[in-house]
Amino acid sequence: MKKLKFVISLTNCENDYQIAQATSAQEASERLGLDVELLYAENDAILQSQQLLNVIQSRSCPRPDGIIFEPAGGTALPQVAKAAVSAGIGWAVLNREVEYLAELRRTFKVPVFSLTSDHEEIGRIQGKQIAALLPAGGSVLLVQGPGESLAAKQRTTGMNETKPAHVQVKMMRANWTEASAYKIVSSWLRLSTSQQAQINVVAAQDDSMALGARKAFQEIAAAALRDHYRATPFLGIDGMPETGQECVRQGLLAATVVVPTNTGQAIEMMARTLQTGVILPERTFTLATSYPPIEELAKKSGVKSRARGA
Repeated sequence: MKKLKFVISLTNCENDYQIAQATSAQEASERLGLDVELLYAENDAILQSQQLLNVIQSRSCPRPDGIIFEPAGGTALPQVAKAAVSAGIGWAVLNREVEYLAELRRTFKVPVFSLTSDHEEIGRIQGKQIAALLPAGGSVLLVQGPGESLAAKQRTTGMNETKPAHVQVKMMRANWTEASAYKIVSSWLRLSTSQQAQINVVAAQDDSMALGARKAFQEIAAAALRDHYRATPFLGIDGMPETGQECVRQGLLAATVVVPTNTGQAIEMMARTLQTGVILPERTFTLATSYPPIEELAKKSGVKSRARGA
């Protein structure tokens, strides 16, 4: 049997979740006895498009059997997708709901599917975490992903559905990295208007941005203001066992949302359909969960509230 080869295109190599995605892909390739090539788009959709077109159009290297990619920008590269399947290459999209897949599945015989987190549900979980921490209301600083990211928009939509109506939200955008969140939050904290804000919870749309925001708050120059924010809870998303979950255990984050990696699962799905001809569903969702569970977070919040009121 031919040894399969897949190209895995990820958004960057800095974010904890993307690093875990790469590890998942490598583990799956070893387990299944196939080859994978990892590409990183540096959070640049144009670069990602160029990288994948080079793979598809290369005359010096054999074409891969499948491309599995997580979009780096607002587009899920429909023209690149069509070029890939026209060349007989399977196409899988991670963590994005994509409308063009149905047409490609009708027209071409290669595997075409998406495997995605339900980003609105992820946002709903974060909104429930906010509700557990602020049952009497308050103010949240939300560090979103980049404006062109559909995942960031959907997470915000979900969060707004479940956070209490009497919780106010101030939003700013970063780029899925600790450094970008640190920079934008630090800039905001230097403004005189920020010193008048009453921020009760800082919620970021991934764990790395939550840690970047936390670092910025720790470096506030005014001692009184720094002490005021010392007990502020920070929330993240991704929840990798050795990073996000470990940060919760260490008390660096109050909670995170565990989003399972899916490159390994996508590789298994692509390999299975190529080897057996099984027809995959157009879209499959992974399941996100709160860490710690919402009930446990609410109990901790209640203890803290009573302690402050004692």
